[in-house]
Amino acid sequence: MNDVMDAIDEFALPDTGMAFVGWLAVEKGYSVATVNAYGRDLEQFETFLEGRGLSLTAPESVDRSHIRAFMAELHRKRQAKTTVARKLSTLRTFFRYMARNGMVTGNPAAGVHNPKQEIHHPKALNVDQALALMESESGDDPHSLRDLALAELLYGSGLRISEALGLEVDDVDTSSGVVRVFGKGGKERLAPLSDAGAARLAAYIRVRGEFTQSLVQKALFLGDRGGALQRRQANRILERMARLAGLPEDVHPHMLRHSFATHMLEAGADLRSVQELLGHARLTTTQRYTHLTMAGIMQTYDKAHPRARKK
Repeated sequence: MNDVMDAIDEFALPDTGMAFVGWLAVEKGYSVATVNAYGRDLEQFETFLEGRGLSLTAPESVDRSHIRAFMAELHRKRQAKTTVARKLSTLRTFFRYMARNGMVTGNPAAGVHNPKQEIHHPKALNVDQALALMESESGDDPHSLRDLALAELLYGSGLRISEALGLEVDDVDTSSGVVRVFGKGGKERLAPLSDAGAARLAAYIRVRGEFTQSLVQKALFLGDRGGALQRRQANRILERMARLAGLPEDVHPHMLRHSFATHMLEAGADLRSVQELLGHARLTTTQRYTHLTMAGIMQTYDKAHPRARKK
């Protein structure tokens, strides 16, 4: 929570905007990364309004034409459609919050349509690549044990990187093979640990004290200075492990989560179960992975079936 509040203090927003991001952090329980994204979006919109003699200080002065003009400016700046859609979502949420608090009578962003999105299917490692990554470290030093435990959580349990880095020591029960995860919006779920994941975590926890002797520090994954491991450090860890395994260097934490979902579905897991394991609020989010598994099935068919088209 302290990290989130520190992030809020860095925003240059009027009181209405500061109250909004504070609400996101305290009431909604959003992560530092999410609160930062909302805050930056709102700062950009405030700058846009100031150029037109307006401000979020008086949110009732903003109408639909201003929202559309802001969207048009983002398009002119060649912002990605996903980025434009996210900024529009931020404005919808902000004005909905304003309406609930009696600051505006309507939501000017509600009638503005999202840009048509291109379909991007998540990239995943194949099984051999994933196993090679998990076996890339052979040392038993604290850093190697930490890095392997983190990778096993991302691939073996399908955690988001924010969920893994947000874990505290008490959230892990290696004897029962489960970990308590706080997902988006602070939603709690229990994620199962693979046998390898439980073993890796137990080994790391035994040497975690090498990073810090502090009893106050509760974060499970620690950096070299004894503080909680940061997302950028986690990215570098996986990039190094990928190099050791002879994999492309663009391996990133979310790719392991994608790989987990894809391999579960390829092994016969049903979509609803995978949805629960991933902590997705909507089944449609999980359905993105069915494209990947079907592509693999078709490739196998084309290679193996005598009546298939040979490419």
